[in-house]
Amino acid sequence: MKMASRNCSNFFSGLTCSLFLLLGLLSFPAEAAIKKYQFDVQVNNVSRLCHAKPIVTVNGRFPGPTIYVREGDRVLVNVTNHAQYNMSIHWHGLKQYRNGWADGPAYITQCPIKTGNSYTYDFNVTGQRGTLWWHAHIFWLRATVYGAIVIMPKPGTPFPFPQPNREEVILLGEWWHTDVEEVEKQGQKMGLPPNMSDAHTINGKPGPLFPCSEKHTFAMEVESGKTYLMRIINAALNDELFFAIAGHNFTVVEVDAVYTKPFTTEAILIAPGQTTNVLVQANQKPGRYFMAARSFNDAPIPVDNKTATGILQYKGIPNSLLPTLAQLPASNDSEFALNYNKKLRSLNSQKFPADVPQKVDRKLFYTIGFGKDSCPTCVNGTRLLATLNNISFVMPQTALLQAHYFNLKGVFKADFPDKPPKPFNYTGAPLTASLGTSRATRLSKIAFNSTIELVLQDTNLLTVESHPFHLHGYNFFVVGTGIGNFDPVKDPANYNLVDPIERNTAAVPTGGWTAIRFRADNPGVWFLHCHLELHTGWGLKTAFAVEDGPGPDQSVLPPPTDLPPC
Repeated sequence: MKMASRNCSNFFSGLTCSLFLLLGLLSFPAEAAIKKYQFDVQVNNVSRLCHAKPIVTVNGRFPGPTIYVREGDRVLVNVTNHAQYNMSIHWHGLKQYRNGWADGPAYITQCPIKTGNSYTYDFNVTGQRGTLWWHAHIFWLRATVYGAIVIMPKPGTPFPFPQPNREEVILLGEWWHTDVEEVEKQGQKMGLPPNMSDAHTINGKPGPLFPCSEKHTFAMEVESGKTYLMRIINAALNDELFFAIAGHNFTVVEVDAVYTKPFTTEAILIAPGQTTNVLVQANQKPGRYFMAARSFNDAPIPVDNKTATGILQYKGIPNSLLPTLAQLPASNDSEFALNYNKKLRSLNSQKFPADVPQKVDRKLFYTIGFGKDSCPTCVNGTRLLATLNNISFVMPQTALLQAHYFNLKGVFKADFPDKPPKPFNYTGAPLTASLGTSRATRLSKIAFNSTIELVLQDTNLLTVESHPFHLHGYNFFVVGTGIGNFDPVKDPANYNLVDPIERNTAAVPTGGWTAIRFRADNPGVWFLHCHLELHTGWGLKTAFAVEDGPGPDQSVLPPPTDLPPC
């Protein structure tokens, strides 16, 4: 399999490669039990927007290689770090049952892989199928270190939607002219948000609307009358994105590797960390059609609003034909965003049920806000922070999972509050003074197999903003969402406890709230954070320490021998 992945990078396009590997898996099911990949993290020069710069890559590829597996497979990815930066890789959305050692976030479940060292991520793909992704989980290195994970169903198990003729991975990202690590450091030094990206990208390419980008344009060839499955991933650091193809509708069939009730839409909305599978029918007049990605932002803050484009091209149509422009929702179209997310519902079939917790053992209420910390060397004498329940998370120097497993003292406190220190009008007039922000490494201890309801409430501490929250080690059900302040008496009556969408990353709307439920049946330390890299760096994160269960297979597995030292 390692050889197959290497050869694909040399001889096959991404699409042909996927078919090649898929045929291989279908032909040799006996060999499909263990998949081995070699990831060499290295620095390569890459040219975009008339300018070359060194970037961190995996195997010299940008975006990185796609991992192809089948539900039930064991996967071993040996990561060797040849770059000057510390490195860790997160397998976003994989549940890693009892096996947080393979989850990847630096200083949460492991210390990073230092230059010249290797670490093998060894994990099972159990009870999951669909599109997930992998990315660096340290600093802002995931700007260029990312790729797709395609999990095919077990042999003989069809998709619960019309079988596509072909499929394609679509990775949406961001590009900076300058070194991303320097951009991040400059922002920290000044105490202000760093420079926004210079372009959005589709499969690493910004498209012909940008200078010097004619050759840096992703193109997907289609044949009239055929159906295509597009596996779309938002790998951008800081931007929620709209995505559409001129003249063609999407049928949404899956998000975050969970099948949905199919629905048709002209565009999708996808937040950083999320994946969306759509069916596209090549049913229009043969021609060339732009696909386009642009930011959604309904908060009073600046974002990169430039549009990345690729081309959907019917077979036999010459490149000289001008593509038809795509129509995207307005960049601040909150109504589209809310309506789109309301349409997302779990398939909830007999084969793929939605096992929604009906009773809740513990209710958590976390407020999301911003704060300021004294910084005499910064521009305004302060540095921006981001908080949950007024606590800005401080990263430890020892990985939290190691501290939890070996009962090491002094690394973290397991006293993260279940609710904010005092209630206030969360989404009222902006609050700018006496915010009472603290900085600490505080976790919430969770009883094994308990059912949890977490309400994430956006606030106007400095400003309201939309936040996509990702929970490691779990999927959860988004049982409710709304604008304004969460009402613990009235709002739960409107929860969807039948077929809510199940996913691993959910957006909290600007000036609103989102309620999620999950069963804490995966022991270990699991990161909960905003997937806007800017906010994560400012401290918008915490973790759940889920206790071991009583059974022999309900405790955290022992750490692997090659776990990177702290």
